[in-house]
Amino acid sequence: MGRAKKVVLAYSGGVDTSVCIPYLKNEWGVEEVITLAADLGQGDELEPIRQKALDSGASISLVEDVQTEFITNYAFPAIQANALYENRYPLSTALARPLIAKLLVQAAEKYGADAVAHGCTGKGNDQVRFDVAIAALNPNIKVLAPAREWAMSREETIAYGERCGIPSPVKKSSPYSVDLNLLGRSVEAGPLEDPYYEPTEEVYALTKSIQDTPNEPEYVEIGFDRGIPVTVDGRAFDPVQLFVHLNKRVGNHGIGRVDMIENRLVGIKSREIYETPALIMLIHAHRDLESLTLAKDVTVYKRGIEETYGQMVYNGLWYSPLREALDAFVSKTQERVSGTVRVKLFKGNATIVGRKSANSLYAEDLATYGAGDNFDHKAAEGFIYVWGLPTRVWSQMTRG
Repeated sequence: MGRAKKVVLAYSGGVDTSVCIPYLKNEWGVEEVITLAADLGQGDELEPIRQKALDSGASISLVEDVQTEFITNYAFPAIQANALYENRYPLSTALARPLIAKLLVQAAEKYGADAVAHGCTGKGNDQVRFDVAIAALNPNIKVLAPAREWAMSREETIAYGERCGIPSPVKKSSPYSVDLNLLGRSVEAGPLEDPYYEPTEEVYALTKSIQDTPNEPEYVEIGFDRGIPVTVDGRAFDPVQLFVHLNKRVGNHGIGRVDMIENRLVGIKSREIYETPALIMLIHAHRDLESLTLAKDVTVYKRGIEETYGQMVYNGLWYSPLREALDAFVSKTQERVSGTVRVKLFKGNATIVGRKSANSLYAEDLATYGAGDNFDHKAAEGFIYVWGLPTRVWSQMTRG
């Protein structure tokens, strides 16, 4: 069944995306498959992945290092927005999808492909994120999703690949499905599909178990400039190294583990494990600095924006007019969010113990209970009367 002549395939080097190459050719009549692997800091050796794609039948195998763009254009805006899905998941995997989609569309335009493809299944969130993002960037290009249609088990997929000359995995396959990038790891499937099952330590890789963490606390100072983390303990870091450095330091104290039942966009509940040491700590530190530098009504209103922002990222609506409009609002609020937050790392907790800013709205002469108190206490009585007047009238009318 011919659907396209030339296709750009999002490629990871795993079983599914490797099998997609011969499957597109043999079953759907695609003449040429170009693969694209995005280096998002997952730590894989990308040259073997590039070569594997060629060995599996790709005509061209592209590898794009987009780590800096990933942090600067996707992670930093999410931190400024304090984006958490269902108030827990800091969107480490979801944020990568719109960037990969953009790379696919750009490669398709460069090489004259009439379709792009991915290896997502039919019950996950990523298929939605890819399809919608691609449609937003190029509504005229075809999107192929072989794994959504081939109805093969993993064993059958491996066997199909072997028949096409793709070697089966050398080691015994892990029961878990893992996604890794600079922002963190997501782990699902296998025994984790039982929501009552306690994850064993083999599930984790970026964070230590509490019993193995240091017995003394460690302090880290994060410097923000307009809501963007730029320094650690006074030392400037480029965006990528900031996450490399903090993931190691924060994860060493067992911080950043999330075990949750989340509501997938496709309507099912899923048990997910996330490890996001640096990202989750940075969001908490950033939110704390906002409490010092933003006016009360701005802070309160922004909390609702943050909930919407997190849902939009999770639901694949990065390239939408609403997300762009929300970014404009968030960016305006960040003009004053500069300063330093001191965080205590100890036994699974990142506790904020101090904050300071040249833009601080904290007035010590108003807040103090000491001799320097300049607050007009006499003004409180009149304020309370006016503030409570609607309640007083309501009570008089309803209670007599």
